[in-house]
Amino acid sequence: MGETYQGGCLCGATRYVAIGNPLNVRVCHCRMCQKALGAAFNARALFHAEAVSLSGPISRKNSSADLVRGFCTLCGSTLFSERASLGALGMTLGSLDEPDRLPPAEHIWVSSKQAWVVLADGLPQHAEAAPA
Repeated sequence: MGETYQGGCLCGATRYVAIGNPLNVRVCHCRMCQKALGAAFNARALFHAEAVSLSGPISRKNSSADLVRGFCTLCGSTLFSERASLGALGMTLGSLDEPDRLPPAEHIWVSSKQAWVVLADGLPQHAEAAPA
């Protein structure tokens, strides 16, 4: 069955449980993530969509043709991004109850990284998307 990860929004109305190992754990520095989260980057763990159970007042909004962002309709916390074509949900690490359990393995889209962000963690860095 694998590990169980739980998380939720700022107000507590929306919750989720992810079961199993994530497909990957990455920090995305693309402008779309920056705009969607209002932050310098999006640290997220990618899970198979069927491994994640969501509950509470959730809304979805396309941020591009193939990417949907999910958020709590009460407090606005961004909880995930979804690529239906991949059948995967990228759960934001900040929304996890225990975010330190899933440290990122690499940085992607560093070509869009904010100049004041210094990456000194020794993790692999990719100018754009990670290699397939």
